[in-house]
Amino acid sequence: MKVVVTGATGNLGSACLRALGADGQHEVVGVARRGPRVPQGTEATAVTWHPADVSADDLDAVVAGADAVVHLAWKFQPTHRPDETWETNVVGTRRLLEAVRRQGVPAFVTASSVAAYSPVDHDEPMDEGWTTDGASVAAYCREKAYNERILDAFEASTSGTSGTRVVRLRPAFVFQRSAASEQRRIFGGALLRPKMLDRRFLPVLPVPAGLRMQAVHAGDVAQAVVAAVERPVTGAFNLAADDVLRRRELGEVVGARTVEVPAGLVHGVVEAGWWTRVVPVPGSLLSALLSVPLLRTDRARDELGWIPRHSAAAAVSELLEGAAMEAGSGMPPLHP
Repeated sequence: MKVVVTGATGNLGSACLRALGADGQHEVVGVARRGPRVPQGTEATAVTWHPADVSADDLDAVVAGADAVVHLAWKFQPTHRPDETWETNVVGTRRLLEAVRRQGVPAFVTASSVAAYSPVDHDEPMDEGWTTDGASVAAYCREKAYNERILDAFEASTSGTSGTRVVRLRPAFVFQRSAASEQRRIFGGALLRPKMLDRRFLPVLPVPAGLRMQAVHAGDVAQAVVAAVERPVTGAFNLAADDVLRRRELGEVVGARTVEVPAGLVHGVVEAGWWTRVVPVPGSLLSALLSVPLLRTDRARDELGWIPRHSAAAAVSELLEGAAMEAGSGMPPLHP
């Protein structure tokens, strides 16, 4: 199969290249604004690269002849210029779907997010039927939710025809060691130095009251992508490791004593830091973290045959280890 992957140099994209190229069964085309510079023998050398910006460039030439398009292109920053992220994340998705329709691509697999779901105030795991109005007013959540509407409209317009089958993967927070430096920059900014995430120097871990989170390793998400490409499935699939991380579990991962901090206080500090451009993310993103639902993953296990190989604790541990050691890769967004 010829599989076109947008956002191929990012956290999820790099993992998908490894998974899709593992058995040599697929012809993989990587799409990114900036191509990689990597040594021979890495996952990127087995990929045909096509430089393109989904928000502006001709995408018909990108997807022509594809058996499946895996859409992972996403711009998280700059959070102070939501019009710029909207152009890539929302307009880019719409433009890509239009090209997929014109070229008659049989399958479209895309990464949505747990943040697309509406907020909850309980710990009951939710399935894919929960509403997707966004977990908070953060641009990331709104854009993920809006893309769900774009996909709804696309599917409705092809209903009853032999059109493109659409698969939406909704993972929990995604981590891997090679993306740790990128994620430190995205969420922590210039002030969060690598040594500050070294567990040897973290005797106390402040945890916002009520925090509980799921995570999933990028490699496990990539396995779900491969299954979604190869199997005749449609619809949404939640992806998360089995364990849920709360204050105690996070303390065990970090190896530190934990201190509960009022969520409102943390929100206020983060929001003030964002407005003064000291912190790169707004307080509304913390609100999303505290209110996203826990995910049921029965459908992914039953229909995709998906079994995560990493725990949430292991994925977070890779993030901390990778950030402290300035891990990265030859993919431009993942440079150390």
